Amino acid sequence: MNEGLLDRINEPADLKDLTPGQLEDLCGEIRTYLVDEISNTGGHLSPNLGIVELTLAIHRSFDSPRDRVIFDVGHQAYVHKLVTGRHDFSTLRTFGGLSGYPNRRESEHDWVENSHASTALSYALGNAIANARLGNDHFTVAVIGDGALTGGMAYEALNHIAVLRPPRLVIVLNDNGRSYAPTVGGIAALAHVRFDPRYEWAKRTLGKLLRSIPAVGESADELARRLKEGFKQLIEPGTVFDAMGLKYSGTIDGHDIAAIEEAFAHARTFDEPTVVHVVTEKGRGYEPAVRDEVDKLHGVPSFDVPTGRPKNSELKLTDVAGRALVHAAREREDLIAISAAMISSTGLAEMADEFPDRVIDTGIAEQHAVTLAAGLAMSGLRPVVAIYSSFLQRAFDQITMDVALHELPVLFLLDRAGVTGPDGASHHGAFDLSYLRMIPNMVIGAPSDAVELCAMVETALGVDGPMAIRFPKGPAGSLPGFPVEPLEVGVWEELRPGVDVMIFAVGRMVEPSMKAALMLEQQGISVGVVNARWVKPMDRRLTEWARAVSHVVTIEDNVLSGGFGEGVMEILSSEGLAGKVHTIGLPDRFLPAGAAGEVLESVAMDADALTRRIAAFLA
Repeated sequence: MNEGLLDRINEPADLKDLTPGQLEDLCGEIRTYLVDEISNTGGHLSPNLGIVELTLAIHRSFDSPRDRVIFDVGHQAYVHKLVTGRHDFSTLRTFGGLSGYPNRRESEHDWVENSHASTALSYALGNAIANARLGNDHFTVAVIGDGALTGGMAYEALNHIAVLRPPRLVIVLNDNGRSYAPTVGGIAALAHVRFDPRYEWAKRTLGKLLRSIPAVGESADELARRLKEGFKQLIEPGTVFDAMGLKYSGTIDGHDIAAIEEAFAHARTFDEPTVVHVVTEKGRGYEPAVRDEVDKLHGVPSFDVPTGRPKNSELKLTDVAGRALVHAAREREDLIAISAAMISSTGLAEMADEFPDRVIDTGIAEQHAVTLAAGLAMSGLRPVVAIYSSFLQRAFDQITMDVALHELPVLFLLDRAGVTGPDGASHHGAFDLSYLRMIPNMVIGAPSDAVELCAMVETALGVDGPMAIRFPKGPAGSLPGFPVEPLEVGVWEELRPGVDVMIFAVGRMVEPSMKAALMLEQQGISVGVVNARWVKPMDRRLTEWARAVSHVVTIEDNVLSGGFGEGVMEILSSEGLAGKVHTIGLPDRFLPAGAAGEVLESVAMDADALTRRIAAFLA
């Protein structure tokens, strides 16, 4: 783009001398830049279009990085990146490029690498406590929004903040009424009590007056407290913040920089936590996002700027999973689907349209979603929890104690399993096989293609206990025809026989394993491949296959610790065959963002690398 105001902003201090007119121009430049860049790279568009003025006001009012600015659901930090010197978005969410979330390795202005929701208030309380103990006069600013206030962890932190009341803690509620879709929940509808200076003066004056009047039957202080509370309720209704005793601003136009800065200036005068509630418009300034009533173009692939439509509209496994659920819902009236604020993103939009009373959105509340499913199952329904793999791990205790312990027929449909791609370390589903495999009564399926995915959904409806189906983010090819025959639980598929090596591959790793087998065959090595589509229970023929070859190789897009390979080792070790086994999986580290193929290649799990590694095992 041509030289403009944005090119002159390299750190937050550069914002502080801008005139109101320049700030308005800068907001326009930033929105144009975001639309143009994200249309090529993909990313979180609408949350960042809506937070432009608020981000500028925060950085003009506080002194980052001395003052800590912590973004909940860190996908709303793109504007923060721009005003802290990161102007090149051409590598956004690519392998080795700019992260789509705050990243401590990128900038001293990024204090945490958070992307999962409802965490910022806990981080912020920790920082505020530390500042007070260490004698620092720094402010801590927690920006929570995009539905994160529907998560229970946020209220645990709020409750603790109200008890400890650390100074210099400012909570910014970025209220755009949405997470991915419109935010659900009674607490989302907040009333408007203000920390208006006139109200504070009136309350103090009334308190002094009442304490000067002799009280009968109760202390003057207690009478003062009760009358002041009554006075407050006469002025304006209470909120959850007010009930907790927190200073609260009332709603402020989140696109009026001067009004926001005035609220921040007032918040700084209190020696206790304050809540500044700003109302913003998600997608502001980009008409296709404003018109989109489904998710406001929340997270987008590369798209056409005039229309907002994706440049690539290929069918995805998420779409296939959603279609399979719709087919099942037509056949079974007891099928209920549950989403934690991600109806569209987990493929439930079509079912929600056709059966609106049978799709439940809990908001960003994964723990509640799982135990809600348990309650539904106990009452005779067949709940399906459609969720990302990395988000389900937030509800591990509920899966274990509330679902599996009771052997309830709850289906967990795990999208984004294994290497996810551009969202990076916090979103790779690298642990689900490990944390699910250890749970008693759990059945785990890992389909290798769209047909198997649909077949496993059909299978799950006949399983009398908990079951998880994990599948990656990726293209589906074509939609299978319905009905699809269910698969027998625990029965694997031998794709090709082998004499020297037998590969047991899970899910998306079946395809590169087949390619590796063909390349090894050209080297004179006979390699068989088994589609190990059930991780738990495992096929009883495992020992038979292992005895017939010199080497066994397990391949999974999950960490090795506790994963599929360890399960194979456990079985074969009892038969004295563990020495034949070589396990291949994701390394013991958090993986970066990037296309799935690039990330797998970087950890030597593409077809060429698998060929070399298996040949090395033989050597």
